[in-house]
Amino acid sequence: MSDSVSGADRAAEGFRAVFGAGPEGVWAAPGRVNLIGEHTDYNDGFVMPLALPHTCLAAARARTDGVLRLHSGDASGGVVELRVDGLAPVAEAGAGGDRGGWAAYPAGVVWALREAGLLSGAAAGGADLHYTSTVPTGAGLSSSAALEVVTATALNELYGLGLEPLRIAQLCQRAENDFVGVPCGIMDQTASACCADGHALFLDTRELALRQVPFDLAAEGLRLLVVDTRVKHELGDGAYANRRAACEAGARALGVPALRDVAYERLEDALATLAGDETLVRRVRHVVTENRRVEEVIERLDAGATRSIGPILTAGHASCRDDFEISCAELDLVVETADAAGALGARMTGGGFGGSAIVLVEEADAESVGKAVTEAFAAAGYRAPRIFPAVPSAGARRLA
Repeated sequence: MSDSVSGADRAAEGFRAVFGAGPEGVWAAPGRVNLIGEHTDYNDGFVMPLALPHTCLAAARARTDGVLRLHSGDASGGVVELRVDGLAPVAEAGAGGDRGGWAAYPAGVVWALREAGLLSGAAAGGADLHYTSTVPTGAGLSSSAALEVVTATALNELYGLGLEPLRIAQLCQRAENDFVGVPCGIMDQTASACCADGHALFLDTRELALRQVPFDLAAEGLRLLVVDTRVKHELGDGAYANRRAACEAGARALGVPALRDVAYERLEDALATLAGDETLVRRVRHVVTENRRVEEVIERLDAGATRSIGPILTAGHASCRDDFEISCAELDLVVETADAAGALGARMTGGGFGGSAIVLVEEADAESVGKAVTEAFAAAGYRAPRIFPAVPSAGARRLA
């Protein structure tokens, strides 16, 4: 609590320094790690993220002149000033002017609120927002979703919009898809908006059904480590879009609305239908087996067999590496080294091509496994990874 309060105080002080007066409030939204269910969300499938204690904070104040002023304490460039009525997607030439890179994400949220008919009258007046974040960027931990969700959460309260957390997640996904131009699924925004302290979140991305699953690792003598490889990736560079396009092509070839509709028990028949296109075979096999892995993890957690999910995590990594081809040498080294050093299981998490891995360990083994990974990186000539525990935390909320 004291860390949150001090963080809120610092955010408020930063706001005052930039805008000359205090904010109306300070809000927080967390980053996330995904326990299991990678690249299944845009296939109408199953995912199971948990929120991190690392958050993006927004100190905010409403305006009445239609101006949106955005400032980040973590980025250079000063205040980005835009007009609410002039916001338009990045892809439209000259639309909205220069949004300063990072500022496209909160600007996109305001655009999505406006497009949904939620900003009219006084609520169309704009806002001043100052951000500061402890969510590592480029680490596959959803720093952009945290930025979007904290913006929507702040504006929701400032303007009395009455939006539920899941609706906030949907609007933030639209901002990233249609304004920023990244074809992400809904998992990251939902995790940031809806996760609960001490739980992982089971999300059916088609039905948008949520279930909070108790995940108290400390009580079981376990720890989930996040290993940030510090290899940065960019989902907007085409690799993510290519994977999504392949999944959509596979669904069309199989005559189903989405790969969610390919039953695990009929997978071999489906793959036989796709014979001759090895890329589609691999992409479809990953999504269908990954959905099944989410179900298996749920079953084992419900049965109190948390340790037994370890091999499922490692199998998920192999599928991401071999069938979806989104891993990299650094992520593979984390998984191989951790498993060899006594971890219960490990896998890459996030979009891939860098970022982070998660490692499930006995609490007593956490230090030695982390040391083994760090030494393996040094031996390979890689930059030292950042390793920290993933503590299941609360979703978006007001701090002050």
